[in-house]
Amino acid sequence: MNMNVPLLMGAYVGIEPLAGSHEAELKAAADDPTLWPYMFRDGSGEGFAEWWREAVDAHDAGNEVVFVVREQESGRVVGSTRYINIAPAHLRLEIGHTWYERAAWGSNVNPECKLLLMTHAFEALGYNRVELRCDSRNARSWEAIKRLGAIEEGILRRHMVVQNGYVRDTVQFSVLLEEWPRVQKGLEARVKE
Repeated sequence: MNMNVPLLMGAYVGIEPLAGSHEAELKAAADDPTLWPYMFRDGSGEGFAEWWREAVDAHDAGNEVVFVVREQESGRVVGSTRYINIAPAHLRLEIGHTWYERAAWGSNVNPECKLLLMTHAFEALGYNRVELRCDSRNARSWEAIKRLGAIEEGILRRHMVVQNGYVRDTVQFSVLLEEWPRVQKGLEARVKE
């Protein structure tokens, strides 16, 4: 599956499809072990090489669309996010593998990223459903996804094996096409705060 997604520009962030030229900037943004405890793999330090290889392979194979998140004002790369579990026949995808450097936490970065990605999914791609998930231990992400306006659908028990062999429970959320106007309005208001 090949999903050609353009550069998505907002007031605070630009979301760029992954390219080889992003490696050094992403490595610098990822180099904080406190960003990674609930992710599938630790992308800090020496772990970045494996994270990068996996991201490039998934992106180049067309299985995922890997994005680099760049702060508009500073021009710095502050994180990454992806379209994953893309199911064109069912008009759904998931936004996941999202991480931001600590300086971006609590800022306009996450709401605007989700606004840009969901706008593209619903309005340009014509999808009916956008999914989001997080590790049930990650209270900060759980709350952040709820604040986006996504509906919590339940917990996928013993859903996946993550770092150090831990078998995690995953909290499942979604936004449906008919819910998008409400969610969009809320995200736009948050970005303007």
